[in-house]
Amino acid sequence: MSVKTNKYQEQSLFSITWPLFIEISLHMSVGIIATLILSGYSDNAVAGVGVANQIMNIFILIFNVTAIGATILIGQNLGADNIKVARNYARSAFGLNFWIGIAMTIVVILFGGIFLNFYGLSGEVYDFAHTFLVVTGLSLCIESVALALSAMLRSYGYTRETMFVTIVMNIISIIGFFIAIYGFAGIPVTGVVGVSVAIIVARIFLVFALLFFVYKRLAIKFNLKDILKIDKTNTKNLMGIGIPSAGEQLSYQFSQVVITSFVAIIGDAALAARVYILNISMFCFMFSIAISQGTQILVARYVGAQLYDKTLKRGLKTLRIAFLVSLVISLVIALTGESLLGMFTEDPLIIAVAVPVLWAIVFIEPGRAFNMVLMGSLKSVGDVRFPVVIGIISMWGIAVVFSYLFGIHLGLGLLGVWLAQGMDEWFRGIFAYRRWKSQPWLRKKLVKPNTESV
Repeated sequence: MSVKTNKYQEQSLFSITWPLFIEISLHMSVGIIATLILSGYSDNAVAGVGVANQIMNIFILIFNVTAIGATILIGQNLGADNIKVARNYARSAFGLNFWIGIAMTIVVILFGGIFLNFYGLSGEVYDFAHTFLVVTGLSLCIESVALALSAMLRSYGYTRETMFVTIVMNIISIIGFFIAIYGFAGIPVTGVVGVSVAIIVARIFLVFALLFFVYKRLAIKFNLKDILKIDKTNTKNLMGIGIPSAGEQLSYQFSQVVITSFVAIIGDAALAARVYILNISMFCFMFSIAISQGTQILVARYVGAQLYDKTLKRGLKTLRIAFLVSLVISLVIALTGESLLGMFTEDPLIIAVAVPVLWAIVFIEPGRAFNMVLMGSLKSVGDVRFPVVIGIISMWGIAVVFSYLFGIHLGLGLLGVWLAQGMDEWFRGIFAYRRWKSQPWLRKKLVKPNTESV
């Protein structure tokens, strides 16, 4: 067995995960800081940008089709010691996301208003949402390429590099947000437009910094050929894994669009409260996101190397950690909820709507940990269809249906919506656990390990 194979098969979860945790924490904190800054500008701006961000997240998930496929296939081939094949997948992912990004940029600029009309927004809330969506939409092509580059670095275990880039990007974003809302040295207050421009500037830095690290760490330098001539077999394999894998996330985002429209019916206070609660609840699940992503990388390598017993144990051990951490953090948030909400708004109506929902998070987050860890790991072993099938059934049959039933029909409002989503998380989590214990990788045709040393 080669030195490189040992490196990729034996890298620890901690060494991969701690930079991911810091990166994700910083990435999410920018959203929280932006919400705090915007709340001082206008609660309507918070509501509008929150809705627009939901639409933007759908487009970003489309870019993740290639990124997810690249993460899994690069990881499996590194575990199997197929280094050249892994590099070819990296080049194909770059080219594919370049063109997907261009297409989605055009779509959001031309049809952004149509997407927003679905939510039934009006007045200032609609104006803020449309401005944010169209301006930030100009940088979707940049975000698309950045996701592919980040997936490459993470697959190879270079998570500290992506963490460093995120730190600098956050600094750029926050400075831009403050200038946009408060003005600086003669620069006027530009509000939501200025916040959008700050995001574009930060994304431009992001893609150039990632290109630098991909060249420096992986010795991969992209050229025009990687964009104009993309390997057809690689494309098929990337999409074969990426489309079903991202399908679960896309289904979730679309179901959230429908659920948000229910919240809009409840009222503007509920809509603003939802945005604030989502920002606070990020503290619960950002650890689960980091440890599940680190586990995905390792699981892909273990399966590529046919270390099946190690694969099973890694998933279950990570699940226990994520479950306990989510439970503890959600309890702390519930106990300090009113003080946390006071950081975002002084509106007593919004606070009254939001406080009971924070207790519902204690019910939701441990179930979400099951999904993040085990559904992600199932994708890494090539079991990509199961998560999307269960996801579609549960998200629409439970989350959407019961959000309307509890929230609107029974009059429980935002609390009813959150309880319905908790039911969805636990339903999918239990199925994911049973599927993982059945060891589905034993039934899959996986990458063949390279028996020759590199």
